[in-house]
Amino acid sequence: MDAITVAAVGSPMQAGRLRRLQALGVFCGVAAGAWLGGAEAPIKMVNSDVSPITISLIMVFGVFLARWSVPALLRGTSHVRHDVRQAPHLVIWAVLAGCMWAVANTLTIYAIRNVGLSIAFPLWNTNSLLGIFWGFLLFNELHYAGWKRWVGVLGGATGMFSGAALLALASSNQAAPGKAMLGVVAALGAGILWGTMYIPYRKAYLTGMNPLSFVTFFTAGELVTMTALAVGYRGAGPLWRELMSARALLFWLMLGGFVWVIGDLFQQYAAKYVGISRGIPLSNTNQLWGLLWGILVFHELEGGSHRIYAEVIGGSILTALGAVAIALSSATEREHSSWQDAAEREGQRYGIEGGYVRAGMEGREYEAGPSRRTWVDWVLIVGASGVFVVLAGVARVPRMEIHLGWAAAVTAAMLALLVSCGTVLWRTTRFK
Repeated sequence: MDAITVAAVGSPMQAGRLRRLQALGVFCGVAAGAWLGGAEAPIKMVNSDVSPITISLIMVFGVFLARWSVPALLRGTSHVRHDVRQAPHLVIWAVLAGCMWAVANTLTIYAIRNVGLSIAFPLWNTNSLLGIFWGFLLFNELHYAGWKRWVGVLGGATGMFSGAALLALASSNQAAPGKAMLGVVAALGAGILWGTMYIPYRKAYLTGMNPLSFVTFFTAGELVTMTALAVGYRGAGPLWRELMSARALLFWLMLGGFVWVIGDLFQQYAAKYVGISRGIPLSNTNQLWGLLWGILVFHELEGGSHRIYAEVIGGSILTALGAVAIALSSATEREHSSWQDAAEREGQRYGIEGGYVRAGMEGREYEAGPSRRTWVDWVLIVGASGVFVVLAGVARVPRMEIHLGWAAAVTAAMLALLVSCGTVLWRTTRFK
């Protein structure tokens, strides 16, 4: 890379622009927490006769539809092709991340069934700790951060560990005999896979790729891996028969996948603008939303002792406070310059133009691309919408006690965050 290109990457960003992007990243992390938390709620509406592998497969189909139709609606697939021409190596990283997500998501199904939604969430959210480690080790995050920010990060990590321990203790009292340990191990295993999955995320966003482009290839790894797992575990014939017998529940599971994609897109922008060591912990406030859905809507822990409530609520709050402490330790200009050094290194390694890398870090377009949507975009948008409409027509609400008032209130709060954060994201970056 020549000296002119290096300078284009390494010159400092304007302080005002840096503050706006970091505030945007924090807002996206909060919105991500709400939507990632709501994504697991539809699983509670599926009876135990459907295997976890099949549930995860159906969710991935919903994820696949959302990951192609939402970017087509917001920017158009022509922008995806433009990003791939600039950084083709990231397609492989995106597919690898999708493979890891598919396995982790399957583990969460086992976790939810064995220890419940309000307990499983904080356990797998220990992925934040791995995100901090990889961000520091590989991408210069927290370098030159100062002792106050290090205290915030380390104190937050201690809080997250303590909260997870409280919830693991509560799970031994709430789960079915012999199942608590299986649920805890499954949730922690999902956290390890998700924590490592953030390495491709950060590689992509340091080198300038738009999150809306990255996720379209991410889902290829998800779908292929999950299909292979389901066919290998169940067999093609039994799997098909189970899908047909559960067709009245397909809508809810695919809806869960769709909602998860909305949360993940916000999480991607948070990782892009505040890094994985801060963005991921902030998005892991989804555990509080999981607690709201689990206790208020689905009546989890009903009839439990005061001790159980104290352990679950106290553990969730402690873990969330730890995540917030980490997230609010915002990057200084000096630390951000070390991010630029990591971006320069990534650009040199893969031969990416310095101007493209710089534009990505600043949340602006590198080159003016085509702005009109093509017939391919409209096929994706209409096709995905049609699938959900058809499945909604045959869906049924399972017989279970659901507090509809609380469900409406939590949903309204999620929609408010979607509109407000989406508006700020558009005004600041035009979804760049």
